Amino acid sequence: MAQTTTTRAGTQTPVQVEVGTTAPAQTAQPTTTLRDALVLAYNTNPELQGQRANQRANDENVPIAKAAGRPGLNGTASASTSPYDSDSSQVSPTRTGTVGLNLSVPIYTGGAVRNSVRAAETRVDAGLASLRGSEADIFTDAVTAYVDVLRFEAIVRLNQQNAHVLEVNLQATRDRFEVGDLTRTDVAQSEARLALAQSQLRTAEANLIGARENYIRIIGAPPGVLAQPPALPGIPVDVQDAEQIALANNPNLEAAQKQRDATRFDVNSAKASRMPQVSVGVGTNYYNYLGSLSSQARSVTGLSPDGVSTTLGAQVNLPIFQGGRPAAQVRQAQAREASAIETVTLTERGVIAQVRSAYASYQSALRVIESSRIAVDANKLSLEGVRAENSVGTRTILDILNAEQELLNSQVNYVTAERDAYVAGFSLLAAMGRAEANDLNLDGGPLYDPGLNYKRVKNRWSDWGSDPEPQAVGTRTNQTPAQTPDVSTTALDPVLQRNDATRPVDINRKKP
Repeated sequence: MAQTTTTRAGTQTPVQVEVGTTAPAQTAQPTTTLRDALVLAYNTNPELQGQRANQRANDENVPIAKAAGRPGLNGTASASTSPYDSDSSQVSPTRTGTVGLNLSVPIYTGGAVRNSVRAAETRVDAGLASLRGSEADIFTDAVTAYVDVLRFEAIVRLNQQNAHVLEVNLQATRDRFEVGDLTRTDVAQSEARLALAQSQLRTAEANLIGARENYIRIIGAPPGVLAQPPALPGIPVDVQDAEQIALANNPNLEAAQKQRDATRFDVNSAKASRMPQVSVGVGTNYYNYLGSLSSQARSVTGLSPDGVSTTLGAQVNLPIFQGGRPAAQVRQAQAREASAIETVTLTERGVIAQVRSAYASYQSALRVIESSRIAVDANKLSLEGVRAENSVGTRTILDILNAEQELLNSQVNYVTAERDAYVAGFSLLAAMGRAEANDLNLDGGPLYDPGLNYKRVKNRWSDWGSDPEPQAVGTRTNQTPAQTPDVSTTALDPVLQRNDATRPVDINRKKP
């Protein structure tokens, strides 16, 4: 994969860095690219799907807040009978049934509804920013899982190769011991080093299985054969540029700022509880005496057996004393606003620290890659020289074993540095707000647009609207096969190849 470094002139110079050190081998298995993995995570990761559902629930707070300022219509029905009443007369009806319809329209709420709606709308914006942050976090986890698999595949291959070399060396050492050319100590040293290499191989295999299972957890499918990840775009030329971009675009910082803005509306909404409330209402009722009004009673009282009545009125509620509750609610809202203000500062601190740390890690990893590449080449030459010197008696078997171990260590450092560079670079892009679906050009189908649901529900009036029964979107992984440490379908980076890997020691050489 091509990384970039920055020159003093501020331009970006491509530097070829093979992150993960594995390239797809010639195999019948399909190759999975990083884009494929990110698309799968984007569409099926249950954590991301859950965050989207939470945002849809957050959208509903807007019509809920608006409902408090909308007309309310309710119906009433009642039926009653009076089997005994000491004050009743023979002409009084004993049964009554009524059906009514009442309409109430809020006229003035002191700003409570207006501020509640604005607070809800601002929290929708905060939720959208948080959802962007969740996308970036999932993509960062997915990229990390992807390159971790590549790294541990390479480390397993290196350890397999090292164990094979030590097996050949041990057999050669035993052969030379049999002819009296080496001592039992040389054989013991070779045996000990092989045992160590085999234990390192088992550890590397366990780490590879863990990396593959973590890949399945995040992305939802086994990794298969992974291709080299593409170059990271848009790495800034210096850390100051990265900071400015992050402060302007980081989704978590934007979410904190929106939450702070929403608490200001909460304060105004709390203050409205001390203001007058005005509403008007109209009601109509149909009543029926259910046959309990005799003709004599009708003639005496002038009552009809049924009828319709209509009322029209206005109501003013003027709070005078509420036991200190409104003031407490205002102070509480102000305290929450203060907390939200501090959260913005805390989040900003975290963003700055994340950007600076990721940028430093990225630059450091690039330098480690170059140093490790040099170390790998140097240790190859060193091993070649130690083998040659051993053939003339100036180096011992232990020198060869040490040279083998140093070569393995430098190769593992090289692989790890490549992984660290890619993860740090992507984390930097995420902190800058440039690691979301739109930035990554994912084309695995239409991108999820959380704004569509908000537009759909924000002005709903119906009391009977609902969505279809929720169904799981995130894929389960209980049917995926348990992973193994098999690396037969991967190939090592040419930088790590060892041309002398199986060359035996010359057992015909005599001691000088």
